[in-house]
Amino acid sequence: MRDEPGRNGPVELPPYADRVLEVAEGIPPGRVMTYGDVAEWLEEGGPRQVGRVMTLYGGGVPWWRVVRADGTLLTGHELRALAHYRREGTPLRAAGRSAEGHIPRIDMPRARWDGTHG
Repeated sequence: MRDEPGRNGPVELPPYADRVLEVAEGIPPGRVMTYGDVAEWLEEGGPRQVGRVMTLYGGGVPWWRVVRADGTLLTGHELRALAHYRREGTPLRAAGRSAEGHIPRIDMPRARWDGTHG
């Protein structure tokens, strides 16, 4: 079980959080899994629970590889995530003219990882 840094030293993560972060760490560069995919892979919880774990504990893992099912980038972190996607070669779709800030989306059919193939 991994430890997360805390104010008074390392804090032991809840077992479910540890498993979610382990899946996030295993996603290859340039690929993504949705919150629901991670829950399905673990056969436990759901998208909201995975999202909560990523919000609370995901800073130390490749958080940008766990995404929304529609491929939109995480609000407030779009530019940081986009830099990671471009560096890793994650397939993206050009943003439509009406898209706020013209931020691209992840090309989910091409970028989605099933957890078994690189």
